[in-house]
Amino acid sequence: MESQTLKQRLVRDDDPVVTKDKDNNEKNRGNRRDKRMAMAKRGIRSLAVAVSFPLSLTLLNIYMFGSGHNYGALPKPFWFPPAWLLHITCMASSFLMGLSAWLVWAEGGFHARPTALSLYMAQLGLSLLWTPIVFWLRASWVGLVVLLAAFGALVGCWRDFRAVNPIAGNLVKPCLAWAAFLAIVNLKLVFL
Repeated sequence: MESQTLKQRLVRDDDPVVTKDKDNNEKNRGNRRDKRMAMAKRGIRSLAVAVSFPLSLTLLNIYMFGSGHNYGALPKPFWFPPAWLLHITCMASSFLMGLSAWLVWAEGGFHARPTALSLYMAQLGLSLLWTPIVFWLRASWVGLVVLLAAFGALVGCWRDFRAVNPIAGNLVKPCLAWAAFLAIVNLKLVFL
């Protein structure tokens, strides 16, 4: 029964060992805070790049090819969105996909699941390809095929992203709904 012979050690504030430990703790706390701030700045920078890159490509795509023909003059059903709403929603989808890709990247998911990056890049490329095909070249059938391929890539992104980070997987769901709606619009454009 060694515990009966133990005595409590009283620590005084003027003890040199205690003051040295306090100084070290304050220095370590400052170093940790500086490291966390530097890491946060890098994280914000990488988030800005991950979101602005696909968003700027989408904006450039809309600027170059968005008003290729008179989409507004086509006879279409009442539920067809106007061209400006199509473009804004495509930008929102691009923003959400960039954000979800960043969440996966921050968790190290592109190293753990290399197919996630290729699916994301395929989805980005196919969604950028859809606008010039449908609005500029007026090839609605080809646009429908491209959109269905983009939907397949989105489903793959959703599965891989969800396995790495559930929030990233949830951010892909509105993009899936938008791609499905665009497929319906595109199918209707084929028959107009």
